[in-house]
Amino acid sequence: MKLIYLSTIILPSPLANRLQTMKMAEAFSKLCDFKLYVGEKRSSDKEIFNYYGIWHPFEITELGIPKLKPRSFFSFSRYSKIIREEKPDVIYIREPHLDFFLSFFSKNLFFEAHTILQPFFSYFFLKRLRGIVVTSQKIKEFFIEHGLNKDKILVAPNGVDLKEFDISQTKEECRKRLNLPLDKKIILYTGHLYSWKGVDILAQASKYLPEDVKIYFVGGTEKEIEKFKIQNRLSEGQAAKFKIRVVGHRPHSEPPFWLKAADVLVLPDSIKEEPLKFGASPIKMFEYMASKRPIVASDLPSIREILNDSSTSSGQGNAVLAKPDDPEDLAKGIKKIIEGKNLAEKISNRAFQDVQNYTWQKRAKNILKFINSKL
Repeated sequence: MKLIYLSTIILPSPLANRLQTMKMAEAFSKLCDFKLYVGEKRSSDKEIFNYYGIWHPFEITELGIPKLKPRSFFSFSRYSKIIREEKPDVIYIREPHLDFFLSFFSKNLFFEAHTILQPFFSYFFLKRLRGIVVTSQKIKEFFIEHGLNKDKILVAPNGVDLKEFDISQTKEECRKRLNLPLDKKIILYTGHLYSWKGVDILAQASKYLPEDVKIYFVGGTEKEIEKFKIQNRLSEGQAAKFKIRVVGHRPHSEPPFWLKAADVLVLPDSIKEEPLKFGASPIKMFEYMASKRPIVASDLPSIREILNDSSTSSGQGNAVLAKPDDPEDLAKGIKKIIEGKNLAEKISNRAFQDVQNYTWQKRAKNILKFINSKL
């Protein structure tokens, strides 16, 4: 099978959807005749592969589309030319505007959705596609409610590259490497500082936590960090008072050491914002699971598709789930872990077992099997 993945993204970039595209491209490239098209490359292929931790190089070609004009007539002509020249068996996309253009050129078009789509006319073009891949059952249910055939939809949650998080260093060694305190309980969040990711809730939870706890936020652009500090009134003195430190974006190779250095990893997503309300599948959730560290997460429907609470009667819990948008309950979940060593070990081991089913490679195989069934 010849598969081309069309995207207008610019590489490299710290955005999670870029990482997801690159990891899926790597996985696809191991399984079929594959090529990735992107809007623009601002580094060499080697630098891009190093940036994203890509072990198996593949072909990346620039679309040559003018910056910020992915919907222009020029783009329309360029997409058409690529399809005529490549003659792919399958075209794969994850940007909604592309289904409008490409549905006129290919019957074998597959779209990957990470959230719901608006407005309604989008669903007209989705019906023209051969198949749709979604990252949660919640998104599938929403699409079915809007008239899409359930048999054309595959649920495929995001994944993780397990070997990236298979590091031999101990928690103490990671802390020394990162110059972190050895005598504190470290609570960690990684990723962007968007409000819908619940970072403000975690900041507010700090006042309910013991004095020996320190919360680290690893990630975020300078603009995000500035906004986060203003919203949470975090001057240097106030940040220390509330046990908070904002580290900012770190190189792709560094987060596994931060995760290993932590006592608790937090996924505080908000249900008030659309991305989580309609079933996002956070990549960091799978990275947390792969790090063998205990997780506290917001109790959201899409999160429960992967994580289940330690208090479950089955005894198979792999996390502690807290009420979304509730700082006090989030702090309660964190304290439950740091005060219970056996619980921390039990749920982290279970999460590590469960995440073995969520690798990028297994996800790609599952998607290709679905694609073949629709051709």
